[in-house]
Amino acid sequence: MSSKSDVIENLRKSVLDLDVDRVRAAAEEAVRLGIDPIEAIDEGLAKGVHTIGDKFAAGEAFLTELVMAGEAMKAGVEVLRPVILQRKLQRKSTGIVVIGTVHGDIHDIGKNIVTVMLEAAGFDVNDLGVDVPPDSFVDKTKESKAHIVAMSALLTVTTPEQKNTVQALEKAGIRKNVKVAVGGAAVTSEWAREIGAEGYSDNAVDAVELFKKLVAS
Repeated sequence: MSSKSDVIENLRKSVLDLDVDRVRAAAEEAVRLGIDPIEAIDEGLAKGVHTIGDKFAAGEAFLTELVMAGEAMKAGVEVLRPVILQRKLQRKSTGIVVIGTVHGDIHDIGKNIVTVMLEAAGFDVNDLGVDVPPDSFVDKTKESKAHIVAMSALLTVTTPEQKNTVQALEKAGIRKNVKVAVGGAAVTSEWAREIGAEGYSDNAVDAVELFKKLVAS
């Protein structure tokens, strides 16, 4: 019979190996052994994703590997989630984020990677998907009491929607309650400053550190 440390290490290694089926099996074993699901996520799944993320940042892993590591982690979390809900456990939240690709833009690979990395770092992430109008950002920010609103834009023609969303947050009277972070291939640090965003990042790994700083500030 596997020990707790064996199972947690297997979760971490299975994510590193990008093996979704093995991750799911290891998570099921964690449930059978009564291992704390929060610990299984933080010490197993998330550590695997962090390692791939560091390798990606260093140019030692491909984008596809980071995406697949995220999918593997999600598969494990799906197995563990019912136990978390049943025990009414709460993972200590790093912060609450609302994220989406802005109106008119349907690109989501970068956003999805940032979402996975944030979840691995303990953030509660409300992913609105793609082609998200300003009002949807506003509504979800109010509902979730988010600390950060994050917007991605891959197309130059859609970057004005980031500005429109900032204005919508102001009009709704909640701009002062949240930090705004922007990113995407069409976005620059100069544009972020121009629209009054507090944060800008051009990659998923740096985005996590940025978001931690924004929550702490």
